[in-house]
Amino acid sequence: MKGLIFTYALTYGGSLAALINPFYGLLIYVCFAIIRPESLWHWSVPVGNYSRIIGIALLVGWALNGFGIWYFGRARMIVFSLCGALAWMAFAAFWALDQQLAWSRVEEYAKIVLPFLVGMTTIRSLKQVYILAWVIFASQGYLALEMNLAYLDGFNFVRESGFAQLDNNGVAITMVGGAGLAFFLGLCETNRIRQWIAFIAAGLMAHVVLFSNSRGGMLALLITGGLTFFLVRKKAAHYAFFALAVAIGLRLAGPETVDRFMTIFVDEEERDSSAESRIGLSKTCLEIMAKSPLAGVGPAHFRVHSHEYGWPRGKDGHTTWLQFGAETGIPGMLFLLTFYFATMHRGWRIIRADDPNLALHADIMRMVICSLIGYMIAAQFVTMYGVELSYYVALVGATTVKIASLATDEVYATQYFYAPARAI
Repeated sequence: MKGLIFTYALTYGGSLAALINPFYGLLIYVCFAIIRPESLWHWSVPVGNYSRIIGIALLVGWALNGFGIWYFGRARMIVFSLCGALAWMAFAAFWALDQQLAWSRVEEYAKIVLPFLVGMTTIRSLKQVYILAWVIFASQGYLALEMNLAYLDGFNFVRESGFAQLDNNGVAITMVGGAGLAFFLGLCETNRIRQWIAFIAAGLMAHVVLFSNSRGGMLALLITGGLTFFLVRKKAAHYAFFALAVAIGLRLAGPETVDRFMTIFVDEEERDSSAESRIGLSKTCLEIMAKSPLAGVGPAHFRVHSHEYGWPRGKDGHTTWLQFGAETGIPGMLFLLTFYFATMHRGWRIIRADDPNLALHADIMRMVICSLIGYMIAAQFVTMYGVELSYYVALVGATTVKIASLATDEVYATQYFYAPARAI
């Protein structure tokens, strides 16, 4: 019952709020994209167009508010790369075998790009960025809590059936990205209660990765942990929190998890069929790109052509980046990769600047970089380019870069409710 009330209240109440201020609609749209109410509370929330209703209200509110302010500052490359990926996907769709299937995938991707543009043109302060980060974290954290409760109750539905059309690998990838975001969000917090909520949520997300049985997720989580040590501020308290996180992670990783993870490093003769097939599928993606470097085989068409390369009909590529290249061509893959790398590069420049006026900007970019690198590593092992979490984490980073640009651009800064760097 709580899920039904929550879903209806946010859908219809949020739609009205979105007409007045599209930022509120964006927050609800992001929340629904992560928790998937009809999947999370499938026993009480009927299948419906909840995200579509919010999305329409969001776009109408955006239009009524003049489509925001189209100033991106140093985040221009981030925005142009994402729009380029969508445009190139549309170009590739013209040459696809099944036009309906191809344009359906383009439509799905547009549902990610348009809210991203809404955020880039309407978010005007670090306070709004911080609220968006908390909505992402709280939504992913609540999902992790429900999965942990089910696991402790004796049913590992992540491993057995996945969640909302994501298999265990897909769930693990989203949790890796969420764990990095939550940990650094905890380090940024000055309120002790909110800080420990963030740390506990990070632990819950990491635990989901461990019991998901996803080797790619485990590897990404391990690398994310190493990156966290590199990115944290050089403070004794931050190192203490990091050490505590490592200790808890080692305690949660049981013998079965360790044994599963270590199969990554076995010799070629000892690899299981799952690991071996992923190598073969990556080679197939490269072969397709060599044959059709400009437009690939068409959006969502790897499955259509997989049997032509010796795989079962309907086989997925199990690699986000190479499958995107196989389906949209090399330019499409480069646009998508540039989107993520540009976000991290711009963020790294803010961190390296070590400017006291950009201290909070730098803290936000630490969580974004940690989250995105974890996602990008894990996504190499499964096809995930249509999952929204990473795009909204990148939106947190891109808007932070934009607002940091306003610090040195007085002409545009006067058009914003600009919040200087300070504790929020």
